[in-house]
Amino acid sequence: MKSFKSIVTLYHGSKSGIHGAIAPISRRHCDFGKGFYMGTDRLQPLTLICNYPSAKMYTLSVDLSNLKILDMKAGLDWALLIAYNRGKMEFAKNSIIYNKFSALTDNCDMIIGSIANDRMFVVLDRFFNGEITDLALINSLSALKLGRQYTALTQKACKKIKILNEQVLSEDDRDKLKQQSEANRTKGIRMADEICRKYRREGRFFDEIMKGR
Repeated sequence: MKSFKSIVTLYHGSKSGIHGAIAPISRRHCDFGKGFYMGTDRLQPLTLICNYPSAKMYTLSVDLSNLKILDMKAGLDWALLIAYNRGKMEFAKNSIIYNKFSALTDNCDMIIGSIANDRMFVVLDRFFNGEITDLALINSLSALKLGRQYTALTQKACKKIKILNEQVLSEDDRDKLKQQSEANRTKGIRMADEICRKYRREGRFFDEIMKGR
């Protein structure tokens, strides 16, 4: 198993603040399933919470020692794990590939993998909707500088997270972040269009991969 730096500093954005103990209680259909999400890029969670007046930003210290960690490299398996957790594989339930990804995170305390940021989110949706191939997806991953996200899946992992700082976002901060988020999304749409044209006839589409073709 890959070794990791024992203590890392990460960031978490909350729509209304953390109340009580940190727990793996995000909504189910997140990138890596139900958990507590943190990232290496401070800006990324800020763009997710900028529409909420009570939003708070947290700087965290996380102790990774003695945790079972799955490290997902940015690639097709990473995208397919996201597809499973976002409910995009339900049409192939109980297939070999579905069962592979449904069991992939069993017994894991923490998953580390690339963040599907505003730009990548657009590309992933196009892949899941059959508009671009896996080659287009993989080439877009190499073109974008994606931050990394850490997802605590168990209470054991959550107990190793400490809050170092809590920041309340001003209305001016949130307005600037909204503009930046929209600019990132627009850039992602433009990039996805270029990739779609370049790789129109190369690679496999999502439904083909799910059917083993």
